[in-house]
Amino acid sequence: MNKKVAIVGATGMVGRMMLKVLEERNFPIEKLFLFASARSAGSTMRFRGEDHTVRELDEASIEAAKVDYAIFSAGSDVSKRFAPIFARCGGVAIDNSSYWRMDKAVPLVVPEVNPEAAFTHRGIVANPNCSTIQAVVALKPLHDAFKIKRIVYSTYQAVSGAGRGGYDDLRNGITGTPPAKFPHPIAFNVIPHIDAFQADGYTKEESKMINETRKILGDDGLRITATTVRVPVYYGHSESINIECEKPITRAAATEVLRAAADVVVCDDTDNNVYPMPLDAEGRDEVFVGRIREDRSVEHGLNIWVVADNIRKGAASNAVQIAELLNSRG
Repeated sequence: MNKKVAIVGATGMVGRMMLKVLEERNFPIEKLFLFASARSAGSTMRFRGEDHTVRELDEASIEAAKVDYAIFSAGSDVSKRFAPIFARCGGVAIDNSSYWRMDKAVPLVVPEVNPEAAFTHRGIVANPNCSTIQAVVALKPLHDAFKIKRIVYSTYQAVSGAGRGGYDDLRNGITGTPPAKFPHPIAFNVIPHIDAFQADGYTKEESKMINETRKILGDDGLRITATTVRVPVYYGHSESINIECEKPITRAAATEVLRAAADVVVCDDTDNNVYPMPLDAEGRDEVFVGRIREDRSVEHGLNIWVVADNIRKGAASNAVQIAELLNSRG
């Protein structure tokens, strides 16, 4: 059945990708509403060969639209204010900001990992952090098979994760222009600092990964630590993930489990220099895993290297997949 769908933050980097993914996946849309800030209102965007006018987001517009699904990528303040209004009007808000993720009443969903959680919603479903999404897609089958008890995340995150400003800092920084988004130049550099630092020395990005992983995997007892780093790559987050399991785990067994997992592509042939890289993942919805090897420093340990397109799978596609999941039951 065709649905009324809204994109909130339609003119941004992720919003544009959401439109592309909706078109590519042929989501059944009766009517499309594009919402953005006042400065973008009145502009047009193409979707399925037609121009659609961008509207300013306000309560009256939401009430008039009566959409079935509103997919948000417009920041926490916008989500905090407007997602409940869409829910009150009978729709489901699928939110890409961090605002609702840790709310106990709001499911945090990756369709390959915890699809049933989506159906517990009360009008709002949260889309996880981009770095968390790709990690749990790879970790869930390993957790099911070997019972993970500890995770060490080290991430190498693309500048597009910081939006258009991050992308521009890298592009302009190559010619020596001072950064406008990041606190230091990102061109020819790495910055071990994503989001604000907290009192415990962790950044908010690191805490997001820790807390969201526990919520999505449904295991508050998981011991997790994280270091998140910005690198001079336009698209595609890379992650070195070390796990310690309760059950014995071998490289061969882990590889077999990962090859059978939904939307996981194993790229692990080091004899021929085959391993996942951001260029391989760009424009793809799958999560790529390689460098699979046993960690000999602990009992039942494993190292994996995980790569995915942060704008596509890490934001837009996961949100559209949530809408598809909900729509599968009417």
